[in-house]
Amino acid sequence: MKPLTADQIAASIINADPAEIDRMELPGLHEVVWEDREFLGWRDPQGSLRGYLVHWVDDRPVGVVLRAASSTLRPGIGAMCSLCHTPQPATQVLMFSARRGGRAGRDGNSIGTYICADLACSIMIRIFPGMSEMRLMRDELIARRSAGLAQRVGAFTARILETV
Repeated sequence: MKPLTADQIAASIINADPAEIDRMELPGLHEVVWEDREFLGWRDPQGSLRGYLVHWVDDRPVGVVLRAASSTLRPGIGAMCSLCHTPQPATQVLMFSARRGGRAGRDGNSIGTYICADLACSIMIRIFPGMSEMRLMRDELIARRSAGLAQRVGAFTARILETV
């Protein structure tokens, strides 16, 4: 992923009003390892249900404000993130909704999907069993998972931009 500045992130948000964007707290951008990301995702540090996701579409960043469901899936079962396709305990995957962009969003239309609760999908696809005989496959596997994650993030944000 290409690096982003605070101004680029603020200008990229497609489904929020200016007041919401002004309240957005950014993560420490100087700490981000950009080459190991397909998108930048973070939760509001104040503990609210808000989350944010920004990725590049061609040569422009596209960002969305997400809202996590206030309840989790039942503990003790498995769940899968719809973006990184990583199976996890149900408590680590949440339903996130995003208001659609434009008039549809102002009319209350939204979409939702299950995503890693910490929005750390880029890290999840890089976790790999430490078996030495599989080490050679690691880079190829990460490249495939990275391409799939980037495609699914793009499809998700494209749905937010669709008119209903």
